[in-house]
Order: sequence, then structure tokens, then C-alpha cells
Amino acid sequence: MSHLTYLQAVVIGLVQGVSELFPVSSLGHNVLLPALLGGSWARYLNVAAPNSPYLAIIVGLHVATALGIAAYFWRDWLRIIGGFFSSLRHGEVETTEQKLAWMIIVATIPVGLSGVMFEHEFRILFGKAGLAAVFLVVNGVILYAGERFRPRRSRVADEQVVRERELATVGGPRLAGAHAAGQRAVRQQEAAGALQADARLAAKGNLAAFVIGCAQVLALLAGISRDGVTMVAGMFRGLPRVDAARFAFLLSTPVILAAGVLKIPDLLGPDANGIRPQILVASLFAGVTAYLCVRFLMRYFQARTLTPFAVYCVLAGLGSFAYLALR
Repeated sequence: MSHLTYLQAVVIGLVQGVSELFPVSSLGHNVLLPALLGGSWARYLNVAAPNSPYLAIIVGLHVATALGIAAYFWRDWLRIIGGFFSSLRHGEVETTEQKLAWMIIVATIPVGLSGVMFEHEFRILFGKAGLAAVFLVVNGVILYAGERFRPRRSRVADEQVVRERELATVGGPRLAGAHAAGQRAVRQQEAAGALQADARLAAKGNLAAFVIGCAQVLALLAGISRDGVTMVAGMFRGLPRVDAARFAFLLSTPVILAAGVLKIPDLLGPDANGIRPQILVASLFAGVTAYLCVRFLMRYFQARTLTPFAVYCVLAGLGSFAYLALR
């Protein structure tokens, strides 16, 4: 595995950071990329191969990606973690932070249990490039259907979020020389928006959280996006698109981090010998890219849809399948 180059490490880190946050399936891209490029990529980076050294790389990528997402939501996580411990201390679940903390726990249980019990089987049986291409198309169909058929209450919730955002901007600093004040106002508006979003999420309750969490299990299939299916499930539970994205990103942090931590032995074992510096480089790029992507997407989903990602997944999946079949 010493043949892993720093250029390959950079590419892997960038692909992970983008595809983990964008609803296009990081696992699907991790499976397809080596198969499409061939050569040393296919020899050394086959995620479906038993005892694949690629698993050691994925450990670093997962931990770095989770840290990148957590860096964006760090204020939110402080409130949520505080809510969790206060609920234990007082024996109640009353505040928004307490409710949201337990919703995240409830939503994480299905994918956590499934990952522990079936991750190896799913990776070996379904981590094939051809199947990843097919599931990437399926992911595109899910994203398109999520937008095309999402319920009216989700659309109405979108309109309410837009009205709240417009009201929040009234009276903000407008003078060109008040740049610092303007930046503070933007941060205050973002903080206020986060609190409003958390209140809307907490109002949905644990049943909705469990249903949304169950959707994450599909992401064990290479080609199905965790964030994508979680967003679609959230919208079908009546969440506005931006809240569905927020909940998806909050949910992804403990799941991705746990997946990495549980595989630490792969990173410390012999499979990683000779490539740990490259893993560090890949992880740094993955973490920084994940932070930038979640920052971009939280703004993107305020006014835009999943449809472009649906189109990409269908075209990329069909193109990859055709290439692999004809090669």
C-alpha cells in the first residue's frame, strides 16, 4: 500500500469532503472512483476487498469529515450537549435543546445498530462498482421524487422560513462603513435562525426523528446518500428544506464520527503501514472541504432544491455503469 501517492491522497480527501456533504453518496464515489480510474487506484483502493488497506484511509476521512461538520455547528452542539446533560440531571425533556438532543439519539439508533451488525456484509456484497453505479441512479430518483412529491406542509413551512428570514433582515446595518457591525448582525441573524430551526425540529418529536433515522440505513448501500435520504425523509415529515438539511447534517456528525472511531484498529494496524502520512494529508483535505461544503449548503438549501443533485446522480450513475460494462 506504500504506492499511495500524495496526489491520490489529496484527490481522495477532496472527493470525500464534497460527496459526504453533498447528497451524492461518499461511499458510492469511494467505490466508483478507483474502478473508473483503474491502474493502481483499482489495485490498492478497492473498498470491497477483504482487509482492504483502503479501510484505514476511510477511518481518517470519516473522523476528519465529522470534525469539519462539527466545526461549523460547534455552537449548536454545545447547546445540544448541554441540553442532554441537563435532561439527565433534572429528569425531564422540556426545553428545545433537551428535545433535540434526544431526537438525535433516537434517530441515530437504527443506523447505529445496522452499521454494527451489517456494515461488513453490506460493504462486501454491495460495494461493487457496478452496483454502486446502479444505486447512484436510485439515489438520484429518490432525490427527484423527494422534491417532486414532497407534501404541501413542507412547502408551506418553506414559505414560513422565508418570511421569518425577511423579517429578521429588516433594520439591519446598511452603511458601507459599518462592515464590522454588519458582520455581527449577520452572525446574530444566523444564531437566531438556528434557534428558530431547532424549535421547529424539536416540535416534530421522537417519532419523526426515528422515521428520519431509519432512512439513514439505506446509506449502507454504496451509492445512496445519507444526507440525501435523510433530507427527503425530513421533508416528508413536514420539515422545510433547510431544516431537513440542518437535521441531516447534525445527524451525520455522530454517525460518521462513530464509524471512524470504531475502525481505529484498521488505522493503527499493519494495513496502514507506510501510508499514514498520506492518510493525514487526505484527512486534512477532507475535513477542510467538509466545513466549506456544509457552510455552502446551509445557504444553498435556503432557496434551492435537491433537483440538480438528482440529475447529477442519474447521469453519473448511468455513465459509470455504461463505461464499466463496455470497458
